[in-house]
Amino acid sequence: MVDMSSTSLSKPIERPHIPTWRRIIENQWFLLLIVVFLISGVTGYVNPRYFMQQNLMNILEQISVLGLVAAGATILIIAGNFDISVGSMIGLSACIMAILINRGVNEFLVGVIGVLVCILCATLNGVLSVVFRTPSFIISLAMMGVYHGIALALTQGVIQTIYGRFEFIASTKLLGFFPLLFFISILGYLFVHIILKYTQIGRRVFAIGNNPRAAFLAGINVPLNTILFFFLNGILVGMASVLILSRLGAALPSTGSGLELRAIGAVVIGGVPITGGRGNILGTFLGVLLMGVISNSLNMMRVNPYFQEVAYGLLIIFAVAISSIRYRWLGAR
Repeated sequence: MVDMSSTSLSKPIERPHIPTWRRIIENQWFLLLIVVFLISGVTGYVNPRYFMQQNLMNILEQISVLGLVAAGATILIIAGNFDISVGSMIGLSACIMAILINRGVNEFLVGVIGVLVCILCATLNGVLSVVFRTPSFIISLAMMGVYHGIALALTQGVIQTIYGRFEFIASTKLLGFFPLLFFISILGYLFVHIILKYTQIGRRVFAIGNNPRAAFLAGINVPLNTILFFFLNGILVGMASVLILSRLGAALPSTGSGLELRAIGAVVIGGVPITGGRGNILGTFLGVLLMGVISNSLNMMRVNPYFQEVAYGLLIIFAVAISSIRYRWLGAR
């Protein structure tokens, strides 16, 4: 009699072979990378100045602020939450920092205060959403008006110009050409990547985004972790407010207007479904890069700037459609 157990144990476990084409389809970031190269190639052919170092560095500078906001939005959206008040947070933080700078407060301290303002606002959004058991979208929609109103009250609607101060971050070029703005943005991406990939907090982000009820039954404190996710988002939004003030040299309550929707769009383009539970920061980075490349390409090809908003909207719809088809097709296999 043959001992089947011993022969079965001695057999190596065969893993199913995954075709290369399916690996490509499963990674939306790879498709985005191809699109970025295609658009860059066409634009460079039409206008060779596109590939000049100054223009490429300009693209990186332009997407730095959006990149930090999108990195924070990645955590929230994967966890099944939204914060559409981040634009108003940035406006409030930038106005407070500009006022303090004009009053002679130390610039480093001003930057810390700007980040703390955004952390406080974002955490408050999370607390209110948890306490009232209300979708974060509704809470942040209400708080968007609150933060914008406070900024208007502080500035009386008058632009706060800082006259060349606080420009160290925006004016610094690493190695003589690489923008410090973009380097800080990269640090934000790495911060989120480490959290999502290598920490318990990251595992909780995906667990809560997939199924909050199952996460609760598994022993995860869903309310407390939700507040923590908003806190982390506040850190990144605060860094973005510092960068935008340094880059613009002035602040208004409407300074960050529209960033929240563009950040959500970049995250969705990067492959994070609006329902949450999936995604990675690499996709978000390429989504932000694609938006920057499209904006710059339209300018280089002298397309009417009003059509840029049309292009962004169509791009988001296209990305949502591709993601939906891709997930349904993979799920049916």
